[in-house]
Amino acid sequence: MLCRRCCAVVLLTILAMPSAAGAEDVIKKIYVSPRGDDALSGTLAEPNADKTAGPLRTVAAARDAVRKLKAGGKLTGPLHIVLRGGNYQLNETLVFGPDDSGTAEAPITYAAQPGENVVLSGGVAITGWKREGDGPLWTTTVAGVKEGNWYPRSLFVDGRRCIPARTPNEGEVFEPVGPLEPLKDREAARRDPGTRLGFIYREGDLTSWADLDDAVLVYYHSWTTSRHGIQRLDTEKKAVHFTNRSGWPIGWWAGKERYYVENVREALDAPGEFYLDRKSGLLTYYPRPGEEMTKVETVAPRLGVLVRLQGDAENGKAVDHLRFENLSFFYTDWEMQRDETMDGQAAAFLPDATVYATMARHCALVRCEIAHTGGYGLWFAGGSKDCLAEQCEIHDLGGGGVRLGETELPKEPEKQAERNSVLNCFIHSGSRVFHAGIGVWIGRSSYNKVMHNEICDFYYSGVSVGWSWGYAPSTAHHNEISFNHIHHLGYGQLSDLGGIYCLGISPGTRLTDNLIHDVSCVLYGGWGLYTDEGSTGILMENNIVYRVQDGAFHQHYGRDNIVRNNIFSFSAELGQIRRSRQEEHNSFTIDRNIVYATPAQPLGGNWSNGNYRLDHNLYFRPEGDLQFPGKLTFSQWQGKGSDEHSIAADPKFVDVASFDFSLLPDSPAFKVGFRPIDTSQIGLTGPGSWRELPKKLMLPKLRLPGEEK
Repeated sequence: MLCRRCCAVVLLTILAMPSAAGAEDVIKKIYVSPRGDDALSGTLAEPNADKTAGPLRTVAAARDAVRKLKAGGKLTGPLHIVLRGGNYQLNETLVFGPDDSGTAEAPITYAAQPGENVVLSGGVAITGWKREGDGPLWTTTVAGVKEGNWYPRSLFVDGRRCIPARTPNEGEVFEPVGPLEPLKDREAARRDPGTRLGFIYREGDLTSWADLDDAVLVYYHSWTTSRHGIQRLDTEKKAVHFTNRSGWPIGWWAGKERYYVENVREALDAPGEFYLDRKSGLLTYYPRPGEEMTKVETVAPRLGVLVRLQGDAENGKAVDHLRFENLSFFYTDWEMQRDETMDGQAAAFLPDATVYATMARHCALVRCEIAHTGGYGLWFAGGSKDCLAEQCEIHDLGGGGVRLGETELPKEPEKQAERNSVLNCFIHSGSRVFHAGIGVWIGRSSYNKVMHNEICDFYYSGVSVGWSWGYAPSTAHHNEISFNHIHHLGYGQLSDLGGIYCLGISPGTRLTDNLIHDVSCVLYGGWGLYTDEGSTGILMENNIVYRVQDGAFHQHYGRDNIVRNNIFSFSAELGQIRRSRQEEHNSFTIDRNIVYATPAQPLGGNWSNGNYRLDHNLYFRPEGDLQFPGKLTFSQWQGKGSDEHSIAADPKFVDVASFDFSLLPDSPAFKVGFRPIDTSQIGLTGPGSWRELPKKLMLPKLRLPGEEK
């Protein structure tokens, strides 16, 4: 067999050889296979007869071979690293730096062999299961846990996420009695760290478990959940004290605060639950019906990040023109911080993602799958520009789906994230660990596109854009969120959420041609389109919003937003359109919309100061009692100066009972200038098998207030 040095020379020589058609026509390839060997050349898809040439074994070896090609000046055209089918277990994060970059003329693509499935996994197979006595539990020992080498927080059986043994069981929660001390001065309480370190619990809910040090208490605030280590229980005062602070004072959202505790051996009493003993390494699992532990695939993730694109921001060196195609990135974990706050809007405090890019340029994930994660799936972070996620399925997420940008805007333009795109992706089933995770989050980042995606099954918002509160200078502008199908959000887990959530001054931002429905909350704020604090300069046009809890469109406060040619309907409470804070400037212009007011009335909230413009709208309430703020009739409302050219009439939808909002030819909506919305262009595009994929997802029914159980 050739030595490694000889193989490297062979690799460089063969890859550099021109074909008869000319060097410019050659697409160079390096092959990688689970059946390969990193001592081989990488020039063949299978080993040759004498095993002197064949595929490499690891992606890291292929990356290093690319470096050698570049160092030798041999990379003159596109290069494909072809991964043969199989599972590639990563023992450490696969890092790509500036030296691994391609160019516009010579991009580098890591792709699966056509027709073969490739998984890059951060998980470790767990085997050796034995039944514990005659009961339902099974056990095995996880190597390295007792020695302190690792402690996985997640477990997956046949690709299905399991539940850390919890009390009460999934679907149930405990309610606290109240904070450790009454919040006499709420504003002072927000500044007092002591208000965030515990609460009074009800008799019998908590006990001094033997594994109290490893227990994790999950506490619901309004739009977040915080995770806590337990420092101690005062069983006499019924007080639990945390090791780390929550983001909000306990008791601030009194009335709907709840909690549960996980990772407690004594709570292991339901199918799908597991417990890992840190001291012994003994893993105990309660199988779900149909799971045969001697046959299932059980995986515990060992890594937090699978792939990191890591540019050198200080020296202005980016990771350029890397492309990943038809690859699956599976199994990452999360870490429990006992001393740091694990709480925050959008779960934006999470430090990384399964695929994490900083200072990346013109990099892409195309037709990839990211799943079974501890936090977010993909993050184009600081300095990432012109990057792309296209036709990817991103699902089973501990946090959210995709993050664009940062929570702090770097001063240097080169370090800012902008012009990144999330196109034609199916992003679903998230918020499983960090409940505030979002389908697509845009922080302090501009000129991004989020288009033709289907986003669903999250406990918080579908898309969030902007990260500046009030009227602070804009740090997110000219973002486009269009042609997305966004649905089944909230499930009564959190409050203050929206199908599309906006925050701050955002000139040039467009929310257009989106279909949003089935959004609920626990206390308040299951909205469709939601312009929160200071949202300004945003166009909302050609959207259809229905079956939401508190308003198809809601503006907390903002300035000069345009709401045009939308259909708002079937908001259960608080009006189809809701206006909260009144200010001394124009809130918005609402023009040429259809407001189908059932069951709630057309407008809710505060409308007394007149600093808004409404006109050319069509209002209809099938129940007949159309009513406007101040309990005014439609004609009385027009008499106050609003909706001068608007009309009240049945819009004549094709089949409103089935939520088909197409208009019949004689619809009166055309009289106010309404333009039909083509829903066939909304959502996923491309092959039929891809467009039909969401239909295979079995979503639980989302019930709104007033609906029968």
